[in-house]
Amino acid sequence: MERQLLQRAKEAFVSGRARPLEFRLQQLHALQRMIMEKETEISTALKQDINRSQYDTPLLELIGIENEIKLAIEKLAQWAAPRPVEKNLFTISDEVYIQPEPLGVVLIIGAWNYPWALTLIPLVGAIAAGNAAVVKPSELSECSSLLLHTLLPRYLDKDLYPVVTGGVSETQQLLRLRFDHIFYTGGSTAGKLVMEAAARHLTPVTLELGGKSPCYIDKDCDVRTACRRVTWGKFVNCGQTCIAPDYILCEPCIQGQVVEFIRQTLLEFYGADPKCSPDYGRIINQQHFSRIMSLMEGYTPVVGGQSDSSQCYIAPTVLKDVPPHSRLMQEEIFGPVLPIVTVSDMEDAINFINEREKPLALYIFCSDQKAIKRMIEETTSGGVTVNDVMMHYTISSLPFGGVGQSGMGRYHGKHTFDQLSHQKACLIRSLKMERVNLARYPPQDRRRARRVRMALRSPLIDTSKRTLIWAVVATILGIGLFITLLVILLIAAGLNCTCWYWRGFYN
Repeated sequence: MERQLLQRAKEAFVSGRARPLEFRLQQLHALQRMIMEKETEISTALKQDINRSQYDTPLLELIGIENEIKLAIEKLAQWAAPRPVEKNLFTISDEVYIQPEPLGVVLIIGAWNYPWALTLIPLVGAIAAGNAAVVKPSELSECSSLLLHTLLPRYLDKDLYPVVTGGVSETQQLLRLRFDHIFYTGGSTAGKLVMEAAARHLTPVTLELGGKSPCYIDKDCDVRTACRRVTWGKFVNCGQTCIAPDYILCEPCIQGQVVEFIRQTLLEFYGADPKCSPDYGRIINQQHFSRIMSLMEGYTPVVGGQSDSSQCYIAPTVLKDVPPHSRLMQEEIFGPVLPIVTVSDMEDAINFINEREKPLALYIFCSDQKAIKRMIEETTSGGVTVNDVMMHYTISSLPFGGVGQSGMGRYHGKHTFDQLSHQKACLIRSLKMERVNLARYPPQDRRRARRVRMALRSPLIDTSKRTLIWAVVATILGIGLFITLLVILLIAAGLNCTCWYWRGFYN
């Protein structure tokens, strides 16, 4: 079945119907209608999957999808237009530009923790770029997966954007097929398998993975506010967020404050018993429940620690004085457990971060601008948010993606469009003005070689500026071709040009 779906998608793409901007806009508007009209059904599915609050679903997923669609609709003509670039002297009279064009058929493999946003936001970019796309939602968020399979064909072109449900077997079958790009969101273990499968066909990939995103809290900042924001980011969606703060780094002198402020914030957010709170979620399944519980073995929580396997419930939990080389610090937690690791100062925190894999996100709570800049400059991460958590994800103008083990490629807004487009280099020349080319043709001599070198070494010229005007004026005045080129060069280079350039050009 997967092969047949792919073949239909390829045939639909080759037919060219996904290319016109009018069609792309039509599909984007249809997707927008789906989100608006089916918000209740989507919220219900997420309530069944991970006990997500009906109020959190718009905040955490649907508004973001709507914003991406609105931006794509508004900017599509601009994104898809040819992009003029600077020229050199040999191409000054030619048309030189970059033309974004569709890649073909994209495979989008979604994730279960935010099954709508992490599947549909890449789809928005695929549609905007003029591609076909095979959509594979995660089988772990079963209700959302089945609902997406039902809804998408009602709103979008069935051949260009088919949905494949199922588990590991179906995903493996898809990965055996040849796509033009694979966009995967999930864990690094599966990400390696996706990349290995893509390599067999030389298929480019975007891997949105994860990792252990550190959160440094400086002793001189507003620790209470910092802990309030960290608590929200860590425990929203029951800690199952790829850019959630994975652990806290702080000096020993404020560790007690951090614990107490988090305790107070949890009481405010979820009440005395988070299990009864309508705003607190659940772990996706028993397998992940058992994995998270095993990570806590041997520790005495200073906050939380309660659990109920029958409901896949783990209370918001804080562990302090966690050893840096413990198992808890070796793998992404992806759950409501927050370890605190103490460091002596910011330099120690920087070294701690740099000794480990590059994270998807880095969070810095600090009031000293110089210290903030130092930490940003001396560490590497997919993204950075200062004095808050996760909010960089909400800005469509920022590229979202990892680095190293936390992923490759980027998306959101125009970044998704560019990621799923081929940037075709275009040069359109005239068959006239053949004298321009004489210097590069054989037989060569010293004079011709000098002219070619000077032309090729010239700075790039932005023909939208006054340089082009001067070139036109020089041509009208009857100055020879090489003098015209020289005028362009001198204006582009500025007043620092010297007379040797004139002499060298003619000698």
